[in-house]
Amino acid sequence: MDAISRDSYGGLSDAQIVDLCLDRDQLAWTQIVARFKRRVFNVAYKFTGRHGDAEDLTQEVFMRVFRSLDKFNRGANFGTWLTSVARNHCIDHYRATRREREVLVDDLAHCETATASRDNPQHLVEDRDRSGLVRRALDRLPAKLREAVVLRDLTELSYQEMAQQLGLPEGTVKSRINRGRAELARVLLRARQDARRASGEEARTRRRQER
Repeated sequence: MDAISRDSYGGLSDAQIVDLCLDRDQLAWTQIVARFKRRVFNVAYKFTGRHGDAEDLTQEVFMRVFRSLDKFNRGANFGTWLTSVARNHCIDHYRATRREREVLVDDLAHCETATASRDNPQHLVEDRDRSGLVRRALDRLPAKLREAVVLRDLTELSYQEMAQQLGLPEGTVKSRINRGRAELARVLLRARQDARRASGEEARTRRRQER
């Protein structure tokens, strides 16, 4: 494509701008960023809910787009493709940080338990046992249900915030939370029943030994 003036870029189609970018036209890349920055930012903000984090993700998305621009199918809609790249990058970012958030929440819960019970060693032991039981029960849930329960009941996100971060309708989010809570309750009930049976068996064994 022949060289064009700076003022003419605005009248070019997305496909023409992409072709210029592939010819290493820096002004063309600036035009792409100007056209789509708001769209990418909106996608990132839905996942993070924080302006600064969304700005960082927006920059990362455009870096990914720039590196993979030669893979774009010229017959496709560029805006749709770019939005898909943005959403996939945000999902990858969320999954990479999800485990870190869960660990932090677990540590916080442990610290709160220790603080609340520091004057009563018996309560501290009981609270730690209870926390361990819940953590083990959570580990037995399917990943999607465990994620929903953790985000709602431990990190205390709203339904809307969860829907934005997970990229799901609020109805699906609520369904997963309800199913996760129900399954968690069943797992905890079975664990407590097993613990009571084990405790009863130990008591009977001690009585037999004392006779």
